[in-house]
Amino acid sequence: MTKPARKPVVLLSGGNPQIAKGEGDAPVKAYLAAMPGWKRKLGRRLDSLIVQAVPKVQKAVKWNSPFYGLEGEGWFLSFHCFTRYVKVTFFRGTSLKPVPPGESKQKEVRYLDIHEDVPLDEARFVAWVKQASRLPGERL
Repeated sequence: MTKPARKPVVLLSGGNPQIAKGEGDAPVKAYLAAMPGWKRKLGRRLDSLIVQAVPKVQKAVKWNSPFYGLEGEGWFLSFHCFTRYVKVTFFRGTSLKPVPPGESKQKEVRYLDIHEDVPLDEARFVAWVKQASRLPGERL
């Protein structure tokens, strides 16, 4: 018996994959696999760094973005594809040291925009992830 052909993932505005909402590793892996071009390798690296920094991390896809948090504690970060970069959202970013560079209209949120031609400072990113995981998470 042959498997039915899988429908290709739709890329939304800016190339963000349209992935069904879901809890766990599987929907996040589907999102990462559907990220276009150079963003796929970056997304997989971000996911790997987050899991290494916070081994008990919980994952989900909500609003076509992967979310990372701790069970019973809420979500501490997510990321999203845009045309020229990947935007990492730290929900309590103003409490991180140093504070991530991207400002938000929301009081505590800070962003890190990662562009193809600018290498990710992995040590700083991991430090932010560890700090963020120790703060109260967002209940979404």
